[in-house]
Amino acid sequence: MNSDWEDRVTAAWARFDDFAQEDAPAFRAVIDALVAELPGDSPLGPFEQACAWDSTGRSDRAVPLYRRALDGGLADVSRYKARRAKIQLASSLRNTGEAEQGVRLLTPELLAPSDELDDAVRACLALCLSSLGRDREGLSLVLGALAPHLPRYQRSMANYARLLVEPPRRVTPRPRGR
Repeated sequence: MNSDWEDRVTAAWARFDDFAQEDAPAFRAVIDALVAELPGDSPLGPFEQACAWDSTGRSDRAVPLYRRALDGGLADVSRYKARRAKIQLASSLRNTGEAEQGVRLLTPELLAPSDELDDAVRACLALCLSSLGRDREGLSLVLGALAPHLPRYQRSMANYARLLVEPPRRVTPRPRGR
């Protein structure tokens, strides 16, 4: 899509907080009007609509739209937006009681090429894991994401994060001589 359209979408999102919660339909109408300008098969349309539904508290309506965007080739249009869609879809899945699907969706993202969304991947994955009762794994991810941003203790926090999920080492006692 052209930069003018992207600029207008960015401007619409910049005004999102101006809409009161009861004005959620009005905000979604703004996004729908922008989406109407796109070709019908553009994955950007369902992505932006999913974001609008999600941001106005309707994760249930966002889930199929995120899936449609991803299945429609969003990654071919924008790898960055596709990664955002996966993060937001996982969050919506968690909100709709399908955290396990969120874990399956985000786990491969831990190995994806690094970008500014890495910490968001880990934070959302941690929430999904926590919803499944896997709090230690979630805490490990969050501490691991936080460690590089600390002014000190980076190595210690990274090690603590690793130790939360690493199996304990067994120490084999050495026989004592008589």
